[in-house]
Amino acid sequence: MRKAILFLAVMLCSVGEMWAKFTYDDIARGKFAQRSVYGVRSMADGEHYTSSKGGQIIKYAYEDGSVVDTLYRGGIPFSSYALIEGESKILLESDARYIYRRSHTARYWLYDIAAGTTTELIPEVEGKRDLSIAAGRVAFAANNNLYVYTLDGQKLFETTDGLFNHIINGTTDWVYEEEFGFTKAYALSADGSKVAWIRFDESDVREYHMNRFDGELYPTVYSFKYPKAGEKNSVVELLVADVATGVVTRMDKGADTEYIARLGWTPSGELYFFALNRLQNRFEVMLARESESCAIYTETSPRYIDRVDDGTVRFLADGDQFIVQNETATGYSHLYLYSISKGFLNAITSGEWEVTAVNAITKDRIYYTSTEGGMGSMTRGFHSVKLNGKGKKTILAPKGMYSVAAGNGMKYFLSYYTDATTPNVVTLHKGSGEVIRVLEDNAKLRQMIADEKIPCKQPFSFTPEGADYSLCGYLKLPVDFDPNKKYPVLMTQYSGPGSQQVTNSWGIGWEDVLVQEGYVVACVDGRGTGYRGEEFKKCTYRNLGKLEVEDQIATAKYLAANKQWVDAERIGIYGWSFGGFMALNCILKGADVFKMAIAVAPVTSWRYYDTIYTEVYNGLPQDNAEGYDDPSPINHAAKLRGKLLLIHGSADDNVHPQNAIEMVRALAAAGKQFDMMYYPDANHSMAPAHGHHIRRKMVEYTLQNL
Repeated sequence: MRKAILFLAVMLCSVGEMWAKFTYDDIARGKFAQRSVYGVRSMADGEHYTSSKGGQIIKYAYEDGSVVDTLYRGGIPFSSYALIEGESKILLESDARYIYRRSHTARYWLYDIAAGTTTELIPEVEGKRDLSIAAGRVAFAANNNLYVYTLDGQKLFETTDGLFNHIINGTTDWVYEEEFGFTKAYALSADGSKVAWIRFDESDVREYHMNRFDGELYPTVYSFKYPKAGEKNSVVELLVADVATGVVTRMDKGADTEYIARLGWTPSGELYFFALNRLQNRFEVMLARESESCAIYTETSPRYIDRVDDGTVRFLADGDQFIVQNETATGYSHLYLYSISKGFLNAITSGEWEVTAVNAITKDRIYYTSTEGGMGSMTRGFHSVKLNGKGKKTILAPKGMYSVAAGNGMKYFLSYYTDATTPNVVTLHKGSGEVIRVLEDNAKLRQMIADEKIPCKQPFSFTPEGADYSLCGYLKLPVDFDPNKKYPVLMTQYSGPGSQQVTNSWGIGWEDVLVQEGYVVACVDGRGTGYRGEEFKKCTYRNLGKLEVEDQIATAKYLAANKQWVDAERIGIYGWSFGGFMALNCILKGADVFKMAIAVAPVTSWRYYDTIYTEVYNGLPQDNAEGYDDPSPINHAAKLRGKLLLIHGSADDNVHPQNAIEMVRALAAAGKQFDMMYYPDANHSMAPAHGHHIRRKMVEYTLQNL
C-alpha cells in the first residue's frame, strides 16, 4: 500500500513538472513579466547617458557602464526630467495629474547642477502643462491660456481669452490629443524672442456629458467638447507673438486647412506647420507667412494620407534639407530627401517593404528599422543608408523583432530583441553593430518558460477562398496538444487600420490561461492592418469594418475546414475597442461560425466616434451613409445566436458608453439575451482599478461558454 501511494505521489510530481498550470493572477502579479532596460537618455556627447534611480539622476559611460557622476541627488519626487541649457540644468516634473490619455498638469522645478540649487518655476500659476525652456525663457500652457516668463519669474507674455469648453491657447482640444497624438500646441523659438501657437475655438463643437459617481450620493456631470463624425470641429488659427512687444500676428493657414497637426521652428528659424484638409487626403508642410504661407511639400491621395506625427518630417541641421516619410509615392512607406529651396532631391529607401522607424540621423547617414528581409511584416531589422540613397548596410539582420534606442551621433545604441520563443534581450552596441555587452537576457524567465512549458506562437498563413491575397497569423496550442483530439478555438484580434498583432515576438496575456486549459488561441491580421503596403491597408477605405469582418470569418472557416483538431462548433472571438467592434460584428454577421464573442469598449456605430479618426478612413457620414450604417453592429442585432459578453466603462471619454447603451437597446428590441459588465468611472483602458477583474471575468466567461 505504501509503495502504491509513493508511486502515485511520484506520478503527480512528474505531471506537475511537465505542465505547471498558472492563473491570470500569476500574470497580473508579474510572474512572467519581461525585464528590460528603461530610462536611458543619451547625452549630447554621445559617449554618456543618464538614468534615474532611487530619486537620483546618474551619469553613466556607454562603453563600460561605469558611474561617471551623480547629477541630481534627490529631494523632489520627480516623475520625469530633462537636461537643458547645455546640460547645465535639469528640468524636473512632479505631481503629475492626468486629464485624458496624454494631457496632464504638473509642478516644474529647475535644478542648477553647478550650484546645487532647486527652484520651483512659476509656482503662482496652477495647472501648468507642457512646459519648455529656451534662451532663459519659460513657456507653458495653463487653464486654456499660454504664458511666457523669464526663469526668475518675470511675466513676459500671456493670452487672456482662454475659457474652458470655448477657447484654448497653446494646448490641444480632446480630438487633437487623442488622434494626432500631441498636446503641446505651441513652439518657442530657439532665441526665445517669439512664441507661435494654435488657438482653438471650440465654441460650436457639441458637448458630451458623462456622469461621475465616485461613491458619492449624487453623481456629478463632466461635460467636454467632442466632435463626432460629420459634426463641427474646433476652428483653429495659427498665431505668433513677439515676446518683447506682445504684438500678435495671425498667420495664413491655407484656404483648405481644417487641421494643423504640428508646428515648430526650422533650424534656420522659420516657422513651419503641418496642414491637412478635412478628409485628410491632402497634406502640406507649410512655412508660415502673414499674407500667404508657402508649401514646401505637398502630398495627396485618392483615399487618405496616413496619420502624420513627429516622425513624418525631419528637418536637417543645414536649415534647408528635410526628410519625409511617405507611402503614397510607391505604395510602401519610404524615406525621401527634400530641399526647401530646390524641392525633391532623391529617394533614400525603396522596395516592396516598409520603413517602420527612423532611429538616428548623422551628417551623411540615416539609421532605420524596417520590414525588409526576414519574415516580412512579422519581423524588424536595423539598417543604415546614406542620405543620397546609396551605401546601404544591414546592422541587425531581421530574425525577429528589433527595436533600437540610438545614442547621439550613433556612437552607441541599445538593441531590444524578441522572437516567438525569446523574451526581451537587451544589448549595448557600438554604432557599427558590434556587441559590447548584454544588459538583460531574461534568463530566469526563459528557464521558467521551458520549465512550465508555456506555449509559444506558431506562425501560419492561408489564402481565403476565392481571394487573391494571403493572411498571416499565429496559433498557440496546448502543451499536451494531440492532433487527434478536438479543441475549442478563441480568436483574438484588433484589426484596426494600420495596426499589427501578428509579429515574430514573445508575449503572454490573459488568453494564455485558456491555452493551458485546453483551448487553442488564434490571431490573424486581416485586410486594413499595417506593414504590408498601402493597398492592403487602404482597401478598407469608406467601408470600415466590412472587409475586416469578412477576413475574421474566413479565418474561422479556414481553421474549421483545414485543421482536423478544431471543434467547429466551439469557435469564439474577442476584441477591445476597434477589436470589440469587430467581435460584435463577427458574432452577428458570422452567426453560423462563432459560438461566443467578448466585446470590450466597442464602437457600435462610427457615427458616435470622433471626426479625425473616423473621417480619415470612412469619409463624411453625409457622403457615405452606407459605409457608416452597414458595418454598425446595432443594425445587425437581430442576427445574434451565440453567447455575447459586452463590457464597457461608464467614464470612457474615448469610446463613449453611449456605444454600449445603444447596442443594448438594439439587442433588447430584437429579443436577444446577452451578458453585460459595466465598470463605474472606468476610462477606455479601465486601468488600473478594473483591469484584473475584467480579464479574470473574460477567462471565466470563455471557460463557461465556449
